[in-house]
Amino acid sequence: MENQNEVRGQEEHGRSLVSIEVNSREIRIHRGRTSVGEIKQAAGCPAAFELEQIANGKLVPLADDASVVIKGGERFLCHPRDGASS
Repeated sequence: MENQNEVRGQEEHGRSLVSIEVNSREIRIHRGRTSVGEIKQAAGCPAAFELEQIANGKLVPLADDASVVIKGGERFLCHPRDGASS
């Protein structure tokens, strides 16, 4: 059973934690509008990598300065940008 402090720790400004998937790995993140940078950071994805959302079976590239409304269950891929040297 969770105590009150744990419940409060899981909510910030009314935003509860939900699960999303980044590179087939479950990540817990706050529900609501979230920047691409925050998603990358939560997933341990390097800032120089590209983040794409899997929506309706298609990859949708996300700009680094964009944000996404997180409801829970969203899926993303994080990978080196095309044309980047290794």
